[in-house]
Amino acid sequence: MSTFTVAAAQSLSVAGDLAANIARHLRFMAVAAEQGVDLLVFPELSLTGYEGQMAADMAIDPQDALLQPLRDCARELGINAVVGMPIRLKDSSQVLIGALTLGRDGSFEVYSKQHLHAGEERFFSPGAGGSTLRIGNDTVALAVCADFSHASHAATAAGLGADLYAAGVLIGENGYGVDSALLQGYAQSHSMAVLMANHAGLTGGWQSAGRSAVWSERGTLVIAAPGPGELLVIARRDAGNWQGQLVCVAVEP
Repeated sequence: MSTFTVAAAQSLSVAGDLAANIARHLRFMAVAAEQGVDLLVFPELSLTGYEGQMAADMAIDPQDALLQPLRDCARELGINAVVGMPIRLKDSSQVLIGALTLGRDGSFEVYSKQHLHAGEERFFSPGAGGSTLRIGNDTVALAVCADFSHASHAATAAGLGADLYAAGVLIGENGYGVDSALLQGYAQSHSMAVLMANHAGLTGGWQSAGRSAVWSERGTLVIAAPGPGELLVIARRDAGNWQGQLVCVAVEP
């Protein structure tokens, strides 16, 4: 097994402020690059916050120039990053919950959330998922929050040969126990590492539990944030062994 370093960006989102959130993402990417991170995953709708009522006004084509600073940063820093954004695909009026992969090689991939939470259908339409990612010798399958509540979603990822199942989420304290147990179970039953990137605090009226985490392909917890708050949750695999690290991220107000 080759060396592989992944991280959950447990970040705050300013409601509807794309410029402020891009600046925050750039800071997280810079700190992650300093730590040698290969893949950095942000929470669900990280670029806008979990703001359903704003989604239709903020949804963009994934190729929109607004995202260019993030794409440029990924290429310049040599890091792969997955960011969350409401999107509207070309020639479509539907608003989707997107997870957009900015490749270190300048590539760009679009994943759209397939399974919606109850109530999300007021603002969003179900998406079509997306292709797996190839990062070095590893295959990565993405999920966005409620996607992983369907066991078939994780099973499909495993069937595609995923070494890592990476989910950007918004999970509160009440749901954390059940959801984290599900993710840990997928790691163990499918022999694939699992990463969960949760919000750092309040967004869309929901208080996140934080506690972003990474489990190894054996289902053991590698590292987890102790609670909410902005930090990187980093997991490094070397010669088949995992080690975890927490790095605080200072972001200017």
